Amino acid sequence: MIYFAVIIASLTATYCLTLASFAWEDVTLGVVLAATLAAVYRKSIFPSRVPEARYVLHILLHMPRFVWMLLVDVLKGTWIVAVYVVGVRKLDHPGIVKIPLTNHSPAGVGIVGLLLTLSPGSFLVDIDWDDRSMLVHYIDASNPDKLRREAERYYRLWEYGAHIPGQTGESVTQQETK
Repeated sequence: MIYFAVIIASLTATYCLTLASFAWEDVTLGVVLAATLAAVYRKSIFPSRVPEARYVLHILLHMPRFVWMLLVDVLKGTWIVAVYVVGVRKLDHPGIVKIPLTNHSPAGVGIVGLLLTLSPGSFLVDIDWDDRSMLVHYIDASNPDKLRREAERYYRLWEYGAHIPGQTGESVTQQETK
């Protein structure tokens, strides 16, 4: 119930901030719209299985570091792209880097793919679930091992505990077939 209230409050606040108005009429309409959207998209919004409390605590505790890492990556990527666009450096090593997914969860892979795409200079091309790899295009792929390590640090912050496939002794394919 608290989760539902947070979703409604967040959607209503977003609506009111978009309008730049917190008049009672706008707030009321925002609540109605938010409740309607939450009802229509409830299967996408509400998890079928509630995450463990320690996982939620882990995410909350590490969120500032997570956001800081993303901000630094975006600024660094913006600088790198600007250097190439202005012509200070010649574009010598663009390319696609294959990043192994190892035992990472689909949610972790999705989040890391999104974060890699948010940073200028990199773009998620494909995820091959059979090969358990992610293909990411980088504007400077001269050091692929370094790029793989940088992607892995997001996984280490995002994923935690027994919800990670492979941490409980089961393989990814065993968990996916359940």
